[in-house]
Amino acid sequence: MVNYRVDFDQVFHALADPTRRILLERLTQRPASVSDLARPLSMSLPAVLQHVQVLEAAGLVASEKVGRTRICRLEPTTLRAAEGWLRERRTAWELRLDRLGDHLAQQADPE
Repeated sequence: MVNYRVDFDQVFHALADPTRRILLERLTQRPASVSDLARPLSMSLPAVLQHVQVLEAAGLVASEKVGRTRICRLEPTTLRAAEGWLRERRTAWELRLDRLGDHLAQQADPE
């Protein structure tokens, strides 16, 4: 098993920005160049590159230079780790809420 540690602070910081979520959504379909990612957005190429760098630092995206073009691709492992972390939190809260519901039901119906 690979020892893979995710910095969830960086991941959720990266996901907090709507532009970066748009970029990730586009990369779910296929790898793309930074120019292709920037095309539908109303911002400069350097601004898009900064967003890509934040996504890379969080481990959500990887990129490589192919000639003069930087190709970006999604890193699903990091998204899966974040999803797993959220699932664990949700499960814990659901269990607590179930116990609270049971307790309140017992209080409302003392036999």
